[in-house]
Amino acid sequence: MGAGLEVQSSLDGLRDKNVMQLKKLNTALFPVRYNDKYYADALASGDFTKLAYFSDICVGAIACRLEKKEGGAVRVYIMTLGVLAPYRGWALTNNEDAINFYKKFGFEITETIQNYYTNITPPDCYVLTKYITQTKK
Repeated sequence: MGAGLEVQSSLDGLRDKNVMQLKKLNTALFPVRYNDKYYADALASGDFTKLAYFSDICVGAIACRLEKKEGGAVRVYIMTLGVLAPYRGWALTNNEDAINFYKKFGFEITETIQNYYTNITPPDCYVLTKYITQTKK
């Protein structure tokens, strides 16, 4: 009897040597072309930007940027979150499913930005926010 095929998944931080994988992934996933500032922000976010691998194939990513707020607080802004269609847990890709995904993890719609996208319809986007309180140890 043969042994079962073992498939490994892993996450890796974004670095200069693998940023091209994020660029290729974004081209496949999103109708928007991201500029150099997007990639610089993703690189500067440290552990908050990750590439997802399935059997050593880059299949997804979460890219974030850090924003300093008044009083010294830092906000983690999720710029993009995407997974190639064959590796998603479900096949639906419309915005309603994405919004429900965020809400499942405690995010709420806090703002609508009119005409955010210039070359896709609808052009508006939602800002989804999750508030986290830190307790002092």
